[in-house]
Amino acid sequence: MDKKLLTVVGILGTLVLLYFINLGVQNRYSADTPKIFSITEDSITKVVISSNQDAIELIKTDTSWAISGNDTLQIKKDALSNLFDRMSDLEKYHLVTSKEENWDTYNVSAEKGTHLAFINQEGSTAAYYVFGRSLTEYNRCYVRMNQDSDVYLLNNNIIYQLQVTPTFWGEVPKSLLDDETKDTN
Repeated sequence: MDKKLLTVVGILGTLVLLYFINLGVQNRYSADTPKIFSITEDSITKVVISSNQDAIELIKTDTSWAISGNDTLQIKKDALSNLFDRMSDLEKYHLVTSKEENWDTYNVSAEKGTHLAFINQEGSTAAYYVFGRSLTEYNRCYVRMNQDSDVYLLNNNIIYQLQVTPTFWGEVPKSLLDDETKDTN
């Protein structure tokens, strides 16, 4: 073989090797499984949402949901189903950081994040998330899951649905409204 041909084959082989090494490095930054949530509503008995110093606890008793510590509001129809549906639609877009010191940048630190915990029938945490607002894309948010240090950008923003105000989740039952109107007449 000619020396020039050997040189070209060597360079080509090196480029192919570098390509596969680069591909392997790039794959580290893509999400292994895009879905972040695979829990069914039937297996959960409690949902806890907290943000800043506020928190709300939604508890399932038999087949109905209630707001813990609130006996005047009943859970809005399909409120929890909507939460579970939105959670099941969330997918990891890509990894943004694995460093805990960057959590504040992505608003997923303990102080800045919106915390969401799903508690199963045994009383243990089935899933735990800390969501953070994206300052550049309002229709996306960041998440870290189950005490992991990895932070991912998500395909959708769910933070607006993670409210800690009881009136977001509940409403005054119609029977109480009817009783109040009768009392005023």
